[in-house]
Amino acid sequence: MRLGFIITRSFFTSVFFTVFFSFAKTSAQETWSLQRCVEYARNSSISLKQSQNSIALAKLVNAQNRLNRLPNLSGSASGGWQFGRTIDPTTNTFNNQTIAFNSFGLNAGATLFSGGFINNSIKQSEIDVKVAEQDAAAAFNNLALSVANAYLNILLSEEQLSNAERRRKLSEDQLGQTDKLIAAGSIPANDRLDVLAQMANDDQAIVQARNAIDLNYLTLRELMQLDPAVDFKIEQPKYAIPTDADPMGTTFGEVYGRAVNTQPQIMASELRVQSAEVGVELAKAGYYPTLSLFAGMDSRWSDASKIYSQELVGYDKVYNPIYINTDDLGLGLGEQVVNIGTEVPKYNLITKDYAYVDQLRDNFGQSLGASLRIPIYSNGSNSINQQRAEVGILSAKLNSDLQKQQLKNDVQQAIAGARAGQLTLEASQKASESAKVAYENAEKRFQLGTINNLQLITARNTYDTAETNLSVAKYDYLFRLKILDFYLGKEIKLD
Repeated sequence: MRLGFIITRSFFTSVFFTVFFSFAKTSAQETWSLQRCVEYARNSSISLKQSQNSIALAKLVNAQNRLNRLPNLSGSASGGWQFGRTIDPTTNTFNNQTIAFNSFGLNAGATLFSGGFINNSIKQSEIDVKVAEQDAAAAFNNLALSVANAYLNILLSEEQLSNAERRRKLSEDQLGQTDKLIAAGSIPANDRLDVLAQMANDDQAIVQARNAIDLNYLTLRELMQLDPAVDFKIEQPKYAIPTDADPMGTTFGEVYGRAVNTQPQIMASELRVQSAEVGVELAKAGYYPTLSLFAGMDSRWSDASKIYSQELVGYDKVYNPIYINTDDLGLGLGEQVVNIGTEVPKYNLITKDYAYVDQLRDNFGQSLGASLRIPIYSNGSNSINQQRAEVGILSAKLNSDLQKQQLKNDVQQAIAGARAGQLTLEASQKASESAKVAYENAEKRFQLGTINNLQLITARNTYDTAETNLSVAKYDYLFRLKILDFYLGKEIKLD
């Protein structure tokens, strides 16, 4: 009773999932190729968008460094009030009053020599742009490999589902044959239970295969950042294991020689070494003088400034005493005082407001000159900066060596994996062929009544296992070949 309940429940579970998935797939679906999945992932991946932002920022830094060659120009304007004892900004005299003031200025400057700092900054930022581009390319390669792996896993799961459904059909045929043999009295009725149990296992395998498909599709969606509302299925490409693939004849030197010249992470690490070397020249610029030109124009206004003038209103009579010694004149009168009158002009002081525009015109001034900054002592900062930059070169070279060492390991693993995959596939093919022959022989013997259901089921399970292993080996080998092609600089695609 318990076995019958399990078989019945598994049967209805299979029917439910068959109906459910059939209904779920009735809506229109788009068929996506591997190339389309990779391109969609390229355009939607947040990490790749961040890489593009890094490129844009590096280009902006480079643009700013180039513009630093040009002169700078700035304007200024100020206005306000001064209270108490203050200096009149137009006359430089002290006034104990409230003064409104306004001033304008225009200043320009240009660096003539800075020890190569500007040129080296441009050079370094150009290298940094290339570094950012190579980092973005490396991020895309990693994403493309992940998408290809998820794509192949879906194909593997769909093939396993197809095999499971085919095995379910074989179990139904076997049940029909068993019923005929039972009716003929060739085998006992209990043999039917073995077939029903096998059918329950087939139903379970179908459900597991469908779950695997859904999980692999979910993985692919996550890698592509695809909206859950988008209904799609992957393309079933017509492809085969490349007959010209020869992992055994592929040498490490051949693959590594190509990979070291094409892999973006290697190129990025070498560019970082170049950038660090330019950084030393930037640090050395601190030892050199800096020669700059400057120029400026300014003007100002104050309400305390006035225009003063005088108006003649008449003359005043002024008498000045003059002392005369009469003895010198022979008069013998001694020293005498004589008052002589003179006319002195009389003026009135006239004060007028100093017009705003007139003040700005009259106070307009210009300046032009050069400045030379000579570093004498900088608390050791220039020396420390140079040493820090030199350590940066060592770090960049070590990182480059680590990247190359990692690439060597990856290439060795890729070659070993492809070779192991080829051997595994060949062994799986032989095992599958042998199991198929054994199963076909067992099926004939079963039809003749020389073996029972259990023996036939055992032979078929062996064949099913061999087929499953063959499918896994085929897709595993195909993916390992794609990894090998990737290091050889070839595009990731399914032909």
